[in-house]
Amino acid sequence: MAGPTRLQQITEMLKSEPSDSFLNYALAIEYAKADDVKKAIQLIEALLIRDENYLGAYYQLGKYYEQTEQPKAAITIYNKGIAIAQQQQNKKTLGELNEALLMLED
Repeated sequence: MAGPTRLQQITEMLKSEPSDSFLNYALAIEYAKADDVKKAIQLIEALLIRDENYLGAYYQLGKYYEQTEQPKAAITIYNKGIAIAQQQQNKKTLGELNEALLMLED
């Protein structure tokens, strides 16, 4: 008998820690892996409302917007993430966001 899926495990963990940014981000990733990108977008958008400094979410949300043919939304979210990466002096994520933006604008 198979154990619970990652989606089920994360959902269970969120019951005791519903505002945990990492768990909410991980849940969104799992929904995207299960081909529910729309749900993943909703979860990351909600996460960024609660925790606008959760830097990794900007890149992922931008990619989901690209997948769902929302290039303007992707550009907007990449630019927001770039501003936060600059504030946090996170050069690695800044580079990734700049590259994603450059690729999208080509």
